[in-house]
Amino acid sequence: MLAVALSAPTGARAAAPAQVYVFPSPGSRVAPPGAQIVFRGVPVTGIGYFTVVGSRSGHHQGRVYGDSDGQGGSFIPASGFTPGETVTVHTHLNIAGARRGTFRFTIARPAALPARGTDPLEVRAASTGPAEIQRFQSAPGIAPEAVRVLKRSAAATPWDIFVTPQARPAQTGAMILAPNGSLIWFQPSAPGQITFNFQVQRYLGQPVLTWWQGPTRRAGFGHGEDYIYNTSYQPVATVHAADGLSADLHEFQITPQGTALITSYFPVYWGGAVVWDGVVQEIDIPTGLLLFQWDSLDHVSVSDSYIALPDYFHINSIQQIPDGALLISSRNTCAGYLVDHRTGQIIWRLGGKHSSFKFAPGADFAYQHDIRLHPGGVVTVYDDGAGAGPTHTQSRGLTLAVDSRRMTARLLLADRHTPPLLAYFEGDDQLLPNGHSFVGWGAPPYFTEFDARGHIVFDARFVGPWAQYRAFLEPWNGNPATPPAIAATTDGTSTTVYASWNGTTQTVYWKVLAGTSPQSLQPVRTVWKSGFETTIPLSGTYPYVEVQALGWGGQVLGTSAAVQP
Repeated sequence: MLAVALSAPTGARAAAPAQVYVFPSPGSRVAPPGAQIVFRGVPVTGIGYFTVVGSRSGHHQGRVYGDSDGQGGSFIPASGFTPGETVTVHTHLNIAGARRGTFRFTIARPAALPARGTDPLEVRAASTGPAEIQRFQSAPGIAPEAVRVLKRSAAATPWDIFVTPQARPAQTGAMILAPNGSLIWFQPSAPGQITFNFQVQRYLGQPVLTWWQGPTRRAGFGHGEDYIYNTSYQPVATVHAADGLSADLHEFQITPQGTALITSYFPVYWGGAVVWDGVVQEIDIPTGLLLFQWDSLDHVSVSDSYIALPDYFHINSIQQIPDGALLISSRNTCAGYLVDHRTGQIIWRLGGKHSSFKFAPGADFAYQHDIRLHPGGVVTVYDDGAGAGPTHTQSRGLTLAVDSRRMTARLLLADRHTPPLLAYFEGDDQLLPNGHSFVGWGAPPYFTEFDARGHIVFDARFVGPWAQYRAFLEPWNGNPATPPAIAATTDGTSTTVYASWNGTTQTVYWKVLAGTSPQSLQPVRTVWKSGFETTIPLSGTYPYVEVQALGWGGQVLGTSAAVQP
């Protein structure tokens, strides 16, 4: 990360670039007190001399740090700004939305965060029953939710399932399931935290696992970090929100440029009331610097909400479309917003009180999640249909045809569950390459695959009535860096071996080796892998046993420790 000291100019002034975009945006009224000042569209060495003056805090010194792509940099002030003051920045640059290189923004007055804890809608008073969780002899440290597959036809997509059950008091965590519903990998959340938004993405050209983890607030948003792990389940990077904010649970997208789009909630005093600003941040993953920020309060009026303050907006998804614009979903205004990635200005609104589009019958939605734009003007939406109160009789996965020339939206397909499900929160609708859709129903504990005609080809649920934020169907190849796990018991005449390897997708067989010492083990039995943990009975007793995980060709993929039954 290149650091440049802020100093007075020496020599001739550098030629100004065609246009530079800055954040906080000129005129923003919700900059946090710890705001860094972002310059994008100019190499860090071309930013040159500038001044930063707070109307109350005076002149600010600091350092400029370069973005990893060489296309900008951020001024990090040595001390924070004063809430309520106006900050004026003078530069020689051609700043978009500014005049003669000078722009101003206002520092918000932060309000207190809600108390830590789970949204009351997500709490179930009853304790977890024993049938609702899975236990394993060889992996006693994990207790994932049990899953029941209700339907699986030959037309179902043979990919793995990624879910995050919100079980209390059992373990929450990131869970990968095989197409038949058996466990592949489970990583429990840290104590006092919960895991959301677990999926496969690509980072630096490689497939990775990503998720959010942290404590939740009783308002229904998170206060944590986003994680990137490789195919060996080892950490690659941790993404934090910038400017003193905290990463929220609702979204973490890695862009084709290798940056991170995340959500955050910023409680502020606004017009005499406390309002939660819905924030989009783009983070430079290698440096942690802010690249872009969008604040709902700068662009969407609180009067557009269908929900009482403070949670007027409730941001829950972000998508970068191929031309660079961002599609942002707001549950509580019942709308999606296409936003210019450079200026933050709204290009169009889909739904809500001021929709840019006219909806054909059946195409409208309410309290939605996960709005995604696909080629050809196709938009998918998870239509919860319930928020402040039910507006539909059941939730739906919607596929819409959105015409940005005629400004119309019509219904192509509505995926509905049988029996009907109604979600008051959470959920997603994933469009698969084969035209199928995979719907995570949010509050109801179901996840379902529909074919291109809306027929259910796969349906499963958690045994317990636990919500899940999103569910995804993805191809995955996991090769754990840790060794296989083993446990063994004996009744004095026979031995039972339990073998597992958390995260393996390549293991086909288990080979058991036994002997009088760890150094003298010989093969005694080979069996097919069966689910997450394979139970292997042996005739006779052995002082030591170990297991080897074998691939299709019989190659050894990993070897456990030798244990005594």
